[in-house]
Amino acid sequence: MTISLPLPLPRLYHSSSRVIRACPTFSLSPPRRRPSLVMSSLVELRDAADFRKLVSPSGLISIAGFGSLLSERSARSTFPELVNFRVARLNEFRRVLAHVAPIFFERGIAKPETKEISSLSVEPCEGETLIVTVFEIKESEIPAFMERELEFRFLAVVPETLEGKPFHNPAVLCARYSDEEFFRIRCKGSPEIFFQHYGRYNINKIWRDDILPCRAYLRHCVLAARNLGDEAYNNFLDHTFLGDRKTTIRKYLATTGAGIMEEEPPESLRSRYGG
Repeated sequence: MTISLPLPLPRLYHSSSRVIRACPTFSLSPPRRRPSLVMSSLVELRDAADFRKLVSPSGLISIAGFGSLLSERSARSTFPELVNFRVARLNEFRRVLAHVAPIFFERGIAKPETKEISSLSVEPCEGETLIVTVFEIKESEIPAFMERELEFRFLAVVPETLEGKPFHNPAVLCARYSDEEFFRIRCKGSPEIFFQHYGRYNINKIWRDDILPCRAYLRHCVLAARNLGDEAYNNFLDHTFLGDRKTTIRKYLATTGAGIMEEEPPESLRSRYGG
């Protein structure tokens, strides 16, 4: 059965390499073949009403994890009542470390002097495949989720099993946003709101291609991927990139980032950033 979710999407979604027009309907029918183009249609979730269209009859909504949420322990620290945590595949996206995360400044693990301040996001990329996690949370948790991930673009995507079978329900994915949209839409054009989220940390630009991973965070994500098995671990190393979109994490850890995996996080964060 095909389910269509009418979502008005008049704007264009800009990836790093091309402009992709979002389709006004989202079909949950399994695709007949893997698409040959980079996400020919993307559905953006703009508000809580759009999120609710993805809620199952049992009152749950699926979330796709690609960074710290690769760790079930980390996911449960944020969503204590999550259910059905499992591994999945997501086609036509890549992971990129190209946005500044204020939480790293709050927790004292950002290193602005070396530009080691970046967290992960994902963006469309033809031919790329990610191993992610998928789990369900309650509909009542949607507002808190949206507020916590405020700097991201929310997309509805259909992951698949590792055997290639599409999921029945779409999942919410936190993708690359833009500084202009964040200020205009999420901050409502208010410098005061922007200051509360970023300015107080002397951050005036969120999405950057000249920054490096937060060391404790990257170590955590690598350990989390390794705990999911060899396929997820190798996928993370080879399909996660620095902001230059060329340097993989495998190469980074063998060169400039050598030593990161041997560094323990601060004692107060050892559980949260322990993989």
